Amino acid sequence: MTIRGSILLADDEDKIRAALARALEREGYEVVATARGRDARRLLNERIFDVLVVDNVMPDWTGLDLIRDVTSTVPEGDRPQILMMTAYATVESAIEAMKLGALDYLQKPFEVDELIAIVGHAVEHQRLRTQHRYLINERDEDFNHYGIVGRSRVVQDLIRQAERVAETKSTVFILGETGTGKELLARAIHHRSAQRHMPLIKVNCAAIPDTLLESELFGHVRGAFTGAANNKKGKFALADGGTIFLDEIGTMTPPLQAKLLRVLQEREFEPLGAERTQRVDVRVIAATNRDVKRLVEEGKFLEDLFYRLNVIPFVLPPLRDRREDVPPLAEHFLRKHAQRTGRKVDGLSEAAVERLTTYDWPGNVRELENTIERAVVLSAGPVIDAADITMPGVAGVASPGLPSLKLRSNVDWVEQQTIRQALERSSGVKKDAAALLGISQRALSYYLAKYRVE
Repeated sequence: MTIRGSILLADDEDKIRAALARALEREGYEVVATARGRDARRLLNERIFDVLVVDNVMPDWTGLDLIRDVTSTVPEGDRPQILMMTAYATVESAIEAMKLGALDYLQKPFEVDELIAIVGHAVEHQRLRTQHRYLINERDEDFNHYGIVGRSRVVQDLIRQAERVAETKSTVFILGETGTGKELLARAIHHRSAQRHMPLIKVNCAAIPDTLLESELFGHVRGAFTGAANNKKGKFALADGGTIFLDEIGTMTPPLQAKLLRVLQEREFEPLGAERTQRVDVRVIAATNRDVKRLVEEGKFLEDLFYRLNVIPFVLPPLRDRREDVPPLAEHFLRKHAQRTGRKVDGLSEAAVERLTTYDWPGNVRELENTIERAVVLSAGPVIDAADITMPGVAGVASPGLPSLKLRSNVDWVEQQTIRQALERSSGVKKDAAALLGISQRALSYYLAKYRVE
């Protein structure tokens, strides 16, 4: 069963506390129950809960005492929604609880269904508050918070160059290994440009079959090919006035490269099956992890297109060449995933930082983020230690799962473990696992077959 939310229940009456905990658990909530206000406060220091349900009359602290302490000392991002219940209700205490920050108030005796309904509302309210805070942070983020985190000279130079380029509409070509942050750099440039209020359209050229990529980029008219029942706008038309990011452009076929070259030269194209030319005003940012110069020499990439794309080149260095950036990146991802998962994590131990810094990171920043997310989810204490940092191929760390499976890279291992965890959390239901991963069931089936996961 999927956990709907986490509840901290504080009530000194044993039978009532046990009955309410059972009822909430049947509804799919994770419940931690305690009989004392001070114990509840200690638990709030140890982890983050979605909702605090507290009785007003307890032997050490009253519910109002606990609410007063929580709202005055716990940071808003770590603070649960608060529901107070009491058999000694007065208008004054209800008003006081609401003034202190309680979301709602229950007077004993009450029906269990009433509590369940109010808890459901509180969990949803907490989820919306978390999402709102995340969106506000995203809106206000500067370059450093778009993933371009680092104190190395190469990263600082990269940021300064990106800030200058953002002020123009010049074509940008980003080169770098998988996982170095090419999409993040493209997003940062767009969001600092004069076109930031216009669309940023992203296209992964490697993920779309060649037969469909032309229609995806330029659109088509009804009847252009079998199955084209309606007119469709392409990504270039959707990006008009803004930015289009063409990722993995090195996989594009030469005929399609020629059509892209025309768009870059003339800023115009024809949708599939159309006779009328369509003009666009769009900045193009392209990226690839391939050696484009070699592709040009081999005749697999048009030389003219390379020069058209390579107006403002960026080369993103692999993480192994800027190890001083690993600690700040790790702290950045630690805060990010602690907030997203609701885990109470204070930081990394010195041994953990050393373990992270001495690893070569073949999957680069993306692999580092996956490693930190895994540590946040699986660590037992508030401080992540070296033992919580699991990476394949590192001495003392065994890859769980199928021992006979030969993984091509650390990224493969991370993908396999992520899929396994999603299946475990969804009790083996593929539809739910795919939803947790944010992919289609078809894509999940592909990965299951790829890694031979039962």
